Amino acid sequence: MMKSKLYSFKKGIHPSYNKERTSGKPIELLHPKGDIVLPMVQHIGAPCTPLVKKGDRVLVGQLIGEANGFVSSPIHSTVSGTVKAVEDRLVPNGSKVLSVVIEDDGLREDDPSLSKKLDYRTMTNDEIIEVVKEAGLVGMGGAGFPTYIKLMPPKDKEISHVIINGAECEPYLTSDHRAMLEKTQQVIDGLKIILHLFPNAKGYIGVEDNKPDAIAKLEELTKNEDNIEICRLETKYPQGSEKHLIYALTNREVPSGGLPADVGCMVQNVDSAIAIWRALEMSRPIMRRIVTVSGDGVKNPGNYNVRLGTSYRELLEHAQWDPENTAKVISGGPMMGMALSSIDVPVLKGTAGILCFTKDTALIPEESNCIRCNKCIEVCPCVLMPTQLNLASQIRDDEMFIKYNGMDCMECGSCSFICPANRHLVQSIRTAKASVRAKQKDKK
Repeated sequence: MMKSKLYSFKKGIHPSYNKERTSGKPIELLHPKGDIVLPMVQHIGAPCTPLVKKGDRVLVGQLIGEANGFVSSPIHSTVSGTVKAVEDRLVPNGSKVLSVVIEDDGLREDDPSLSKKLDYRTMTNDEIIEVVKEAGLVGMGGAGFPTYIKLMPPKDKEISHVIINGAECEPYLTSDHRAMLEKTQQVIDGLKIILHLFPNAKGYIGVEDNKPDAIAKLEELTKNEDNIEICRLETKYPQGSEKHLIYALTNREVPSGGLPADVGCMVQNVDSAIAIWRALEMSRPIMRRIVTVSGDGVKNPGNYNVRLGTSYRELLEHAQWDPENTAKVISGGPMMGMALSSIDVPVLKGTAGILCFTKDTALIPEESNCIRCNKCIEVCPCVLMPTQLNLASQIRDDEMFIKYNGMDCMECGSCSFICPANRHLVQSIRTAKASVRAKQKDKK
């Protein structure tokens, strides 16, 4: 079923979305050409412990990194081949992480564990959650929170809404859009598996109204599903934020420091729903993801289905990037992504996009004095006062920063985008948050 109402949240911005170059391009399967690099941290939580050593032969889907602790997620080999090294390697955020480096033999030989036959309809909830845990599933929207934990809300939290996040509000990115078009039934079936865990809940798939083709296809395939609704979302940034999506669809506000389960909701990304389906229906751990490569620095932008561990450089070369005229490469979207210091980094579970910008596009104007226009306050989706948080950061007053609820900032960049004085608001807020966290950690 589909609702005609247009759902939205308070405040927000309307940037240029620049999705036209890739939204109509089907997903293209790319095979790796070089070594596969699999960091032992691709999730929020404790790093994995490598289970292989140099010289070992590994198979597709073989467990090579064992999860450590409750908040952690295992890592699997995405190719068959020989382990060349277990060493520190650079990852997109600029840090070095212990990684397993595999020389791909091109044989694509599966681990025997991938031949298991499962039927979630005959399994207990605990058995389903264990499969999701062992498959290494994490939030594919970028956060990287282990999916199995999301599927285990506290027993006193009744889940009434299971929401699939198809907003994809970040400019340029279209990987979720293409997934909803080309893997529509898998998205729906992934949602059905989650609903099987929560029989008293109803399913919702929220899609921004700049994707009418995806909405139409989802509507067609769910027209006989009484327990699933397709909801049109206003095209507005940051519509895909978990808390704001929940508010848009349910009019419920997740409390400061709270979780979606506190208001009876659970949110999963489109790619996460597909991964859940693959884990339960095909016994496949998370080994691939769809990555949008775009920006005015590439001649052949597109959406590419790649194996985790594939080098960013390989994707950029396939997309015919222009290194001479590329001033900045961003991992993720332009609003919340990270500028890269090197393109010799691997695709991770949370890699949704790689963007190349020329000097004109990547230019960050110099700051000027605040003109007290309050535009940043008018658009802040978290109802904060970015001007005061910016001031607290500049004078290094952590108490003032906390007083103005700075830790609730989601760093969406709406304030910096709208500021006529080009104040680097979100950057200063990010710095202050890091300072507060460091001091809180020292006190423990």
